[in-house]
Amino acid sequence: MTGDTRVVYTKFDGSLHWHHVIQRLGEDRHGVWLGAPPGVRMQKGTAGREHVTEHPHVMLFRPGVWWTAAFNGPPHETEIYCDITSPVRWLHPGQVTMVDLDLDVSRERAGGRVVLWDEDEFDEHRLRWAYPSEVVDAARASAAWLMTALADGTEPFASDYRAWLELVS
Repeated sequence: MTGDTRVVYTKFDGSLHWHHVIQRLGEDRHGVWLGAPPGVRMQKGTAGREHVTEHPHVMLFRPGVWWTAAFNGPPHETEIYCDITSPVRWLHPGQVTMVDLDLDVSRERAGGRVVLWDEDEFDEHRLRWAYPSEVVDAARASAAWLMTALADGTEPFASDYRAWLELVS
């Protein structure tokens, strides 16, 4: 099924975080792929800031894992950006949602450096919203796994995403 899909990230307290609408491209062994050419309007919160994408990108929503991934087309400096999240939930074919758990893992396009982001935010929110220990453990384990996978060429982070990215480039 193709068509518009609303992507909704919330925070652990239920507040609206990043949200936007992009095109459903298809599904493969990795999960559901969504994507868009430049010009997608992404909003943060209910009356928060807006960001308009400057480069094509695709997103992967894989069932049962504690992350989502965005793959950016050149010349974006960040090749891959993964949010540590609760497992995705499809409310219906046109909307996917998940809880953003603050930690992020990225890979730079030039040089391939892999970086873990927002540990301070994770610690702050973990205490403020009393993340259960199983959520903390899953988030940390996912971040550690992604640090390795983005560095060592584990798919879909090596090349599988490129065919999907070509559809919106």
